Amino acid sequence: MTLRELGWNPGFEAAFAPYQAKGWVPARLIRETPINYGAFVEGGDEVELVLSGRVWHEAETDADLPAVGDWVAVEDSGENADLVIRAMLPRKSVFARKMPGNSAQAQVIGANIDLVTVVTDAGADFNPRRMERYFTLIGRSGAKAVVLVNKSDLYPKSQNKEAAAEIAALWDEADVHVTSALKGEGLKVLKTYLKPGVTMCIVGSSGVGKSTLVNQLYGEEWQWTGEVNDVTGKGRHTTTSRELVPLPGGGMLIDNPGMREIQMWTDEATLRESFRDLEELASECKFADCSHRADSGCAIRAAVDSGSLDPARHESFLNLETEIAALRRRAKKRQMAVERWAKRKHRVKARNLEDRIQLERDERGEV
Repeated sequence: MTLRELGWNPGFEAAFAPYQAKGWVPARLIRETPINYGAFVEGGDEVELVLSGRVWHEAETDADLPAVGDWVAVEDSGENADLVIRAMLPRKSVFARKMPGNSAQAQVIGANIDLVTVVTDAGADFNPRRMERYFTLIGRSGAKAVVLVNKSDLYPKSQNKEAAAEIAALWDEADVHVTSALKGEGLKVLKTYLKPGVTMCIVGSSGVGKSTLVNQLYGEEWQWTGEVNDVTGKGRHTTTSRELVPLPGGGMLIDNPGMREIQMWTDEATLRESFRDLEELASECKFADCSHRADSGCAIRAAVDSGSLDPARHESFLNLETEIAALRRRAKKRQMAVERWAKRKHRVKARNLEDRIQLERDERGEV
């Protein structure tokens, strides 16, 4: 397997040039564990890597640390020595969500991804509001969005068609397909996107058929599939870790555990792009500072009242704005804490330097 087949391109090659002069080699990360990383190097060999202290300390947040899909520069010091990650190459894209809980940090789902495929169905998992969140995150990542309304064999044709149409209406740039992984229809669709050098990430709730699709793409039982509860429509947890897998027909695949929580990690510009129709309505509001709730002359409220705008979409828009504002506040608090820590560290270093200078003077007998 060549670097090109792993996703290497002229941009990465140019960024790697300074490290090549040091005798380091490029590698693409395929998995991460609490103690090391798995990676592919030229020729398709799989190696284990450890992270250098410098790369660790230079990362401002966990999201700046190497993640699955990243390209890194590796130093090989010889036989019986660890292969060490000495540097990370700039990412061409990064698909991330806010880390679950109260953290203000991002959690990287995958780096250098070309396609993000969201798998859902027209039944228990169908949720346009959650799909809006996916689209917002994908829009920020720089990857292309593909949606599979899967398990079509379980639902009436009209129900599948309506679900696909509603999802497609949320974002013009997304490709939406009705599929049945059981019948191999999802495999046929995904193969039209995959080719050597292309990296795809598959996300979605547990039990929507992701593992079945991965099995079909890989050509064997790569991820065992589990049963789905008839009452909840939820599947057993079949994928437990994030991993990048080379596909026999070309391309790379990042499979992900079922994502129970999709919290925002984005900015105002991306939000506005995801809700372009509401932004156009907002420009018609009577007041520039309209909150789009109960304000007089609100064009968005008028659209909801007239039935031309889905109230749930309006509420989702308001919730997203609130969530992003809260995330921005948490990020600012974290930045302030980091700055205080940096100032304290600087004062300690300055004090230690003064003490060392004074000690040297005392040893020389200087006053």
